Amino acid sequence: MTEAFCTLFLAALAVTLSLKLWLGLRHLRHIARHRHSVPADFAGSITLQQHQHAADYSMAKTRLSLLSAVIDTGLILCLTLGGGLDWISQQIQQLHTSAMLGGILLVLAVTIISSAISLPISLYSTFRIEARYGFNKMSLRMFVLDLIKGSLIGAVIGLPLLALVLWLMAQAGPLWWLWVWLVWSAFQLLMVALYPTLIAPLFNRFSPLEDLELKQRIEALLARTGFKSQGVFVMDGSRRSSHGNAYFTGFGSAKRIVFFDTLLKQLAPQEIEAVLAHELGHFKRKHIVKRISFAFALSLGFLFILGQLLDASWFYTALGVSTPSTAMALILFFMAVPAFTFPLTPLSSLMSRRHEYEADSFAASQADARHLIDALVKLYRDNASTLTPDPLHSAFYDSHPPASLRIAHLKGAST
Repeated sequence: MTEAFCTLFLAALAVTLSLKLWLGLRHLRHIARHRHSVPADFAGSITLQQHQHAADYSMAKTRLSLLSAVIDTGLILCLTLGGGLDWISQQIQQLHTSAMLGGILLVLAVTIISSAISLPISLYSTFRIEARYGFNKMSLRMFVLDLIKGSLIGAVIGLPLLALVLWLMAQAGPLWWLWVWLVWSAFQLLMVALYPTLIAPLFNRFSPLEDLELKQRIEALLARTGFKSQGVFVMDGSRRSSHGNAYFTGFGSAKRIVFFDTLLKQLAPQEIEAVLAHELGHFKRKHIVKRISFAFALSLGFLFILGQLLDASWFYTALGVSTPSTAMALILFFMAVPAFTFPLTPLSSLMSRRHEYEADSFAASQADARHLIDALVKLYRDNASTLTPDPLHSAFYDSHPPASLRIAHLKGAST
């Protein structure tokens, strides 16, 4: 069993990496092939220079993602079959700590190593690619402060949660995976509730929307769609990036509508209203509830599988580990799972794109579809989103339909 699973793991890892590289190279070739002419649907609103800027930006990000995929795969191999995890575990055992503390230290060590290896990629992305294409507004000081704050918040929230999970795995009996799932689900819902008021303000400033004309438009839209929120806020996203966005956060009566200040500068009031109508469509069509339910069901399934593997010695030895433990089982499982599930990614992307079409249709029923089209064109242009993604790459990775298909759908809704 050990040899069979080891072979299966290596095959899955090789297939996943090969698929990522093949899709990325397809994407690069497709964008380069269409770089020299603006798609007909956008010829009147996006210049050739803007189109080429977006193509070059997308290709730069894709190349970096391919490098990241190779590094991530190499790290997994080093930690598993290369003996890295086993060596870290042996060093921790020499400290003669309790099983609980040893498990926490093991997870913490792996997290620190993974973060340290991914840090150069993040720095290059922020200070070379994003800066080169005119998006980065962060200083190195702000980057470091964000990293420190994020790490501290992760430790304050994550370490007690990890301790509780490890305790349940050791003490809650054969159904520990069910108890862990209940704790994890409750934690996720708690974070959704607390994030807007406790965590997000640690990184950004949020101020009430002051534009009276826009505020009246939004209030009228909320009234006719029956949507209640705790308020409309503007976030100082321009401190870090010139990318624009809008989102909802929280749930129940504590929902907030948040606009990036960059978005308010990019779009006209009627276009912002149309974008908000699209976001409202996700709530009205129950997309948020469906996505949360899907994520909860998926996590329950994964935890059940982990429950069957926890005491299987072949699972550890097949992945290069000689000292089984609950913490080691968690690490190994969540390292191995992506290699087996990546080929199923298009199913998740398909569901997400279907939701985007439904939200667009709702927006067209509550606002002028032409205004949403105008807003999307500006966002594609100002965010340098490629208009010519490779169809297969898009099917795997993109949560939103390609620009041409989405706008064609909206044009059909407006007639």
